[in-house]
Amino acid sequence: MRDEVERAALFDMDGTLVDTNYLHAVTWWEAFRQAGHTVAMADIHRCIGMGSDHLLERLLGKERDRSKDDPISDAHKALYGAYGPTLAPLDGAADLLRAVAARGFRVVLATSADGKELAVMRAALDADDVIADATSKDDVSASKPAPDLVAQALERAGVPADRAVFVGDTVWDIEAAGKAGVPCVALLSGGISRAELEEAGAAAVHRDPLDMLASLDTSPMWR
Repeated sequence: MRDEVERAALFDMDGTLVDTNYLHAVTWWEAFRQAGHTVAMADIHRCIGMGSDHLLERLLGKERDRSKDDPISDAHKALYGAYGPTLAPLDGAADLLRAVAARGFRVVLATSADGKELAVMRAALDADDVIADATSKDDVSASKPAPDLVAQALERAGVPADRAVFVGDTVWDIEAAGKAGVPCVALLSGGISRAELEEAGAAAVHRDPLDMLASLDTSPMWR
């Protein structure tokens, strides 16, 4: 029988552990506005969780002036960065990580954010005592919904896909995890509906980290 420490729980950050998805939507909207683009907030929100390269292509199209991509992304980073000191974890997020770690899972973070944003979110989360490792978009060549981040997180955890669970909040998390062969538990805290998450292939759906925490003892996935 395998030792339980050979299991891993891979966690997204934005909208899963830290309450940032709507801040991203607002600041992307403003970055687009400053660049002369009118993009509906609802459309932006549905792209949160993708890497910025995929987000820009989905919202502005393949025929856009790609020379403007970096200035738009930089504007978003600056606007979003202003909220850094006020970021807050979702209810139960740190306790969830500690409870999962206590069950023998290696906790590894896997986020489409860059390393600087990851550091700010980790500080807000305040659970480094149980986080074994973390990976960000700086560590991979392709962002979600490509599986690279999940694959990198598996490598950091030192486990195969069949010994891991991914926890996220968007259809892009579910798609990335699925391509890497990892089941995904989804949370509603990112603002995506239960129906959409289930249709995308979520193994289970919970309201938020606190709700997921309450289910750990009854879910065979976490035993």
